[in-house]
Amino acid sequence: MIKSLVVAIAAAFALTACATTPRDAASKAPQTAENTYSQDEIAKAAGDFFGTTSEAAGQAVARVFKEQGRPVGYIRGEEASGAFGIGVRYGKGALQLRNGATRDVYWQGPSIGFETQANASKVFILVYNLEDPDAIFQRFPGVSGSAYFVAGVGVNYQQAGSIVLAPMRAGIGLGAGVNVNYISFTRDRQVLPL
Repeated sequence: MIKSLVVAIAAAFALTACATTPRDAASKAPQTAENTYSQDEIAKAAGDFFGTTSEAAGQAVARVFKEQGRPVGYIRGEEASGAFGIGVRYGKGALQLRNGATRDVYWQGPSIGFETQANASKVFILVYNLEDPDAIFQRFPGVSGSAYFVAGVGVNYQQAGSIVLAPMRAGIGLGAGVNVNYISFTRDRQVLPL
């Protein structure tokens, strides 16, 4: 009975998370070497941000590049999260696109599932298929089965329309479990994670 209820709630949550309006017009520009970052540039930027060597950060970056290719930008930030069945995540950072556009961003989001965790992390998010920096301000559902851990850095994917985010997290905390989640990017800090 309880398991059925949790599954039903998770399914409803997943449908709500997927009910975003993608801004496909923001992602129509062709991806070229001139408007994307190289693997070496990202490995160095991530290594500097996390306080590790480019080689250590490069292992996680290499995996994302193999699966997604060259990003058009990245977000450097910090976040905190916690969960006991139902969870929340809050973060803030700075978006930097290869074309020079920048934005301060905040993100927040709920999760539901079989999980218990508390975490404070530095987050380096690779951004794909985003031409207009204002198109970041929407909801990004988690991509099922996309989480992995490489060289001390946790990576997963979030996607809305053709825009893909690859958050790489390194920090302190502990937890275990699986969940359904999304993150919503906003211009200002939000109290409610919805």
